Amino acid sequence: MIEVLIVIGIISILATIVLIAINPTRQFKVARDAQRTAHLISIMNNINQNMLDHGGVFTCDGAAKAIPTAKTNIAASDGFDIAPCLIPTYMSSLPIDPSKPGASFQDEDSYDLKYSIEQDSYGRITLSADSEVNPTVAIKATR
Repeated sequence: MIEVLIVIGIISILATIVLIAINPTRQFKVARDAQRTAHLISIMNNINQNMLDHGGVFTCDGAAKAIPTAKTNIAASDGFDIAPCLIPTYMSSLPIDPSKPGASFQDEDSYDLKYSIEQDSYGRITLSADSEVNPTVAIKATR
């Protein structure tokens, strides 16, 4: 009987060590950050394609659209409205932050991605998102 209890104790200690080493909460955060990175790259690729199709000028509904020079949320209202420039020609829908409250995409007129966009004085466009793994460093895609 004592041997069985010792084996159960050893197994529970090993299981605890493995669970701590794997740290599923952190792994989920890493996975969501990877998803954010993929979203930013996808949006950036489609912005690039839009600009390539229009001689280097970001175009929306047939007219040039200036990308904000300050960090601005990408949203239908209260932000930079990018959907009419990319949907449906370049993307079927816009990806949203996987875990941020309020992130949504219903259609071109009702969305808030919880991602940000800005263009610097050299013309480089940067998309960014908040990281869960390291909250002090943003996830960025720049071109």
